[in-house]
Amino acid sequence: MNSLLRRWRRTTSRNLSVVSCQLSLLSLLLACAISPALAGPRIENICSVLGQEQHKLVGMGLVTGLKGTGDGDKYLPTIRAMGGFLRLNANPVNDAAELKGGKNIALVMIEATVPKGGIYRGQTIDCFVTSFGPATSLAGGRLMPSPLSSEQVKSERAVALASGPISIEDKQSTSGKINSGARLMADFIPQIINDDAFRLLIDPDHSSFHNASEVASKINADLSAETDGRDTANALSATVVEVRIPEVYRRKQMQFLATVMSLPIDNARTEARIVVNSKTGVIVATGDVDISPVVFSHKNLSVRIGPPDPAAPPVPEEATPPGIGFAAIEDPQGRVSPMKIQQLVEALNQLKVPTADVIDILRHLKKSGRLHADLITTE
Repeated sequence: MNSLLRRWRRTTSRNLSVVSCQLSLLSLLLACAISPALAGPRIENICSVLGQEQHKLVGMGLVTGLKGTGDGDKYLPTIRAMGGFLRLNANPVNDAAELKGGKNIALVMIEATVPKGGIYRGQTIDCFVTSFGPATSLAGGRLMPSPLSSEQVKSERAVALASGPISIEDKQSTSGKINSGARLMADFIPQIINDDAFRLLIDPDHSSFHNASEVASKINADLSAETDGRDTANALSATVVEVRIPEVYRRKQMQFLATVMSLPIDNARTEARIVVNSKTGVIVATGDVDISPVVFSHKNLSVRIGPPDPAAPPVPEEATPPGIGFAAIEDPQGRVSPMKIQQLVEALNQLKVPTADVIDILRHLKKSGRLHADLITTE
């Protein structure tokens, strides 16, 4: 209790409201100290399996049935596409003048996304179309059968066929969606297991040597009975963990993979990061963000973090603005624990310091080298 009281100390005060803020913050710190530890994230929350990824399908096509809102006969890419379509359907055009008009047709880009779980031939997925030329609206139009290709497939053959009526979902009438509009003509099943092993990719927000080691250690510890005590997981880098499938699971590979992905990681660390939004005033701190001892003033507020400098001359009370102080906390070995960002932000909020000023203080602390975290500003 005494160590908590030393953590939060006031240097000067204008009125009793500051005392109330101190008590509120102290209550918050006590609640955090006695609250039970939360369960850690599961491996599937911070890792993905190598090879399990989305596939983008793209193509171009013609939308017909527009009510005078198409590209018109002066847009040559649409004219050429119309000529090619007619030629493929045994109705060749001898002269571009034969295609005069064309205001009910538009050239569009087509895009579809194969989910990371994969999909089989014959199944359908949604696709999206966007006007490529001067068309003013795709409302009421229908996409003619159009081939889609993928850069993951090493051939020029179409891997899907898109067609159907276009639904306009918002005010942007030059783009739309076709529900279940793309039918797959090839299987897209991710190859995630090779030579009875797979690799886990730790996401960028959790990528570290510590977390990679924790993931491998957790798998080895929890599955030691199935492997006769032999390690099955090995951290290859801060991002990659390789897992070999035990002999007993060789015929139940997906079951083993599901078991691994559901294991909880109790000691996972999050990169120290502070994200601030200057427009909304939202401040989000992740990881263990420390602040080194520092003294600063901002407008009519002074803040001291850490013990006072014994060599500094005393300053008359009337010469300093009202402020707050955070005393150092020492462990039984006499080591000083660093200040945490949550305490500072909460204290400034309790003192009703405007959010814009709080963000400004955080920026200056970062520039001074006293704030030990990445500071990311968003709009």
